[in-house]
Amino acid sequence: MSTLSRKIPFLRWSFIRLFLGMPHLLKNWQVGDGREARLAEYVVAKAKQGDAKDVIRIIDEYCYNESFLINVGDEKGLILDAAVERAKPSRILELGTYCGYSALRMAAAAPTARIVSIEFNAENAKIARRIFEHAGVSSRVTVVVGTLGDGGKTASALNQEQNFAAGTIDLVFVDHDKNAYLPDLKLIMREGWLRRGGLVVADNIKFPGAPEYRAYMHENEGKVWRTDEYETHAEYQTMIKDLVLVSEYLA
Repeated sequence: MSTLSRKIPFLRWSFIRLFLGMPHLLKNWQVGDGREARLAEYVVAKAKQGDAKDVIRIIDEYCYNESFLINVGDEKGLILDAAVERAKPSRILELGTYCGYSALRMAAAAPTARIVSIEFNAENAKIARRIFEHAGVSSRVTVVVGTLGDGGKTASALNQEQNFAAGTIDLVFVDHDKNAYLPDLKLIMREGWLRRGGLVVADNIKFPGAPEYRAYMHENEGKVWRTDEYETHAEYQTMIKDLVLVSEYLA
């Protein structure tokens, strides 16, 4: 693929199709043209079985050369990797599995950590589980279908079935419905799951944007949170700017 088309995703039909499918994406967290399911086939056909890092490489290849996906991507993925290495987590909570890319990156960066990933769409959960199985991390990564905004059903399941309790989570990665970033973070705080000194990594703060979340972090800087902001780009291109926030819990 040419450097120009890497920089300008608008030149790619898969990006145009994603834009046209935005209403379906926002409702179902799938574009609607089968690209997420095709990713699993592509991974199984091309990636080395049992090699999480090779699976990550193949997913990036698919997103550049085949179909654009809304993973955290290779550039912002390095910020996530660094946060995981900093936190040295035993347990990670992810909000928004999608096709499993970011959970794979965290599993690779923390080889002994256990990850619970919450996903709204059951089809995405199925795709991610298949990819985790191929990558050899399915024993450490659990996908829970639900949302933290469902009136307590998913939170109760995490407490009862995944043994969540006060101070048991070392890192949270937030990459789901942007309007849910702040409400879900506040639920996590009420439940007490995140330990003192734990990290919260939030993607897409600038694009498509989570302004209320960012404003909350600014208001509580040095009191409840200590936040670093990383200027970067939206996934798989260098034209659209983005922000990733890494926040340490001080309370």
